[in-house]
Amino acid sequence: MNDTIPPRPDEQLDEAKLADYLADKSEQLGVADARQFTVRQFGGGMANLTYLLTFADGRERVLRRPPLGPVAASAHDMGREYTVLSRLWRAFPLAPRAFLLGDDPAVLGAPFFVMERREGVVVRGRLPLVWDNSTAPQAISEALVDALADLHLVDYAALGLAGLGKPDGFLSRQIEGWHKRWQAAKHTDVPQMEQVYAWLRANVPPTAYVSLVHNDYKLDNVMLDEQDPSRLVAIFDWDMCTLGDPLSDLGALLCYWTDETDSTPMQMLAATFMPTGKPFLTRRELVARYAARTGFDVNAIHFYHALGLYRLTVIIAQIYIRYVRGQTKDPRFAPLGDMVPLLAQAAVEIMSNEP
Repeated sequence: MNDTIPPRPDEQLDEAKLADYLADKSEQLGVADARQFTVRQFGGGMANLTYLLTFADGRERVLRRPPLGPVAASAHDMGREYTVLSRLWRAFPLAPRAFLLGDDPAVLGAPFFVMERREGVVVRGRLPLVWDNSTAPQAISEALVDALADLHLVDYAALGLAGLGKPDGFLSRQIEGWHKRWQAAKHTDVPQMEQVYAWLRANVPPTAYVSLVHNDYKLDNVMLDEQDPSRLVAIFDWDMCTLGDPLSDLGALLCYWTDETDSTPMQMLAATFMPTGKPFLTRRELVARYAARTGFDVNAIHFYHALGLYRLTVIIAQIYIRYVRGQTKDPRFAPLGDMVPLLAQAAVEIMSNEP
């Protein structure tokens, strides 16, 4: 249970209300008695709140709900995540199966859903000691990008997910949507954000491919087999999944990726999301492997990388402003304000140095 903690004081569930709600849902959840459970919290995430429910028969399920306080209307969408995970697992085994959607906010204060529990290793700032060798980082890199490519090749229509989004105008809506969120979340003006916004609007490439887009694909949103770092066990955080341009996922992955050619500020930023100083594939190698597996043209990847950095800056700003406003007391969020201008400047550098 070293991947869980007791629920943080300000993030505890109302267990009595939850037990009442689950009382007649034992069969749906695949447990003997859904009224009897203990709760622990997964402490690693920085947005949605995730809990481990252990039922009296020993079976485990995972409950997810949005973060505390006001959130963007299209973010942290538990109904969307449930829709995706209740179907995608049939064709894409790395997607955990969702069992139940609780859409009545009177139960826990917000919609939530319950899904299957997967077990493995989530890598964040450092590798497990058993993997601290010359081959594990490359194996992890390859598994990560291969899984993304395979997701983008899924026949989403066959799963009944053709109505999940509107691919036409996807990139423009992304740009405008994240700009609107920036205006709502910024704690101070950052001139580079307007510079990047203007460049993105003027350089939207034509969308050549349509696929499921995870919309938050990165190393710490996947789980790896503890015995074999070349094998993924699960991919998490599907609440922003939609239909759109798959290269936006690849561009976002590059933003979270550490690369030996990075400047010192980018190394510092990368350390927040994944280990540094390890022989992972370079960004260029990630892109080449993805292109080979999908057959997609990736010549405009600098646009998607800049868009991903713009988006990441807004996400960090949204998390930080919740901390500033006292909507969360998690001390991990205190230094995030300093990251915002660094990320914005990184986006400027990407757009100014296109290949």
